[in-house]
Amino acid sequence: MNPTRLQQKSFLLLLVVVSVAFAWILLPFFGAVFWGAVLAMLFTPLYRWLLVRMRRRRNLAALATLLLCLVVVIIPTVLVTASLVQEASFVYEKVRTREFDIAAYLQRLFDALPPWLSGMLDRFGLGDFAAIQERLTTGFAQASRFIATQLLSIGQNAFDFLVSLGVMLYLLFFLLRDGGALTQQIDRAIPLTREHREQLAAKFTTVIRATVKGNVVVALVQGALGGVILWILGIQAPLLWGVVMALLSLLPAVGAAMVWLPIAVFLMLAGSMGKAVVLMLFGVFVIGLVDNVLRPILVGKDTQMPDYLVLVSTLGGIALLGINGFVIGPVIAALFIAVWDLFAASRAKPPA
Repeated sequence: MNPTRLQQKSFLLLLVVVSVAFAWILLPFFGAVFWGAVLAMLFTPLYRWLLVRMRRRRNLAALATLLLCLVVVIIPTVLVTASLVQEASFVYEKVRTREFDIAAYLQRLFDALPPWLSGMLDRFGLGDFAAIQERLTTGFAQASRFIATQLLSIGQNAFDFLVSLGVMLYLLFFLLRDGGALTQQIDRAIPLTREHREQLAAKFTTVIRATVKGNVVVALVQGALGGVILWILGIQAPLLWGVVMALLSLLPAVGAAMVWLPIAVFLMLAGSMGKAVVLMLFGVFVIGLVDNVLRPILVGKDTQMPDYLVLVSTLGGIALLGINGFVIGPVIAALFIAVWDLFAASRAKPPA
């Protein structure tokens, strides 16, 4: 074998081994590193704006951007999480002590069904109300317990959370200050043509912006509106249901209606017809229209992937990577499409 080729292969092997080892070392702080990079991408325009007005003082501009990020994003998230722990525990206790009686409202729902629908349910083996009632009640209790347990575990692992938060903020500062030079080094190291690098980088940035800046803002607005209307109507644990609405709003074709519609039905069965009508009208004409109004403004119609692809990639990302997956899943799907488009385009070009 040619000594030069042997040296090249040895160097590539060393490069892969060192890169994998470095990724393995960073794995315990994967979430902190990932969100530090995402926040750096989102707040870099603000950093550049401050840099011009602070006479090119990079440290001062990065510190000011970091403080703004802390006030606008991180501190509100911590406060909401702390309140969510209390409300989730409160709801779980209500279900556990049967003070919140799901069975009674399910009985009203089955009694209100027309005969033809009841007969259809009997044909499919769904007429055993007692068994269905027990399963739904148990499932609701398990879901409430799971949410409460997960949130309480976050509070109990406060030290690990503070360490990860410190790593993220520390990394965010340097990514804001030195991100431009680091991006250029990565761009030079990628073994692709300049055209391919630019297209992939543009696609990557677009999906990050669409997923975080667009989808998260839409989800937060829908969750906030849902929580406010539930609080006005006197529904228990409005913060908890508002957060659930926000999470479901991240998934296309599912949306916040998976929360407010069952609550409206629950209010009807409870005899609160006025509150049910108000909630349904608010859900359709306010919460439901937020996505159609805000998403094109924040994201742009030409940057969105098909809804079915976003749904599948988001669910798969969350299943594999937890909360980080709702960003990583769509990014991988978008890069998958972009790489195959580039490959098809290169195959279609006539030979020189």
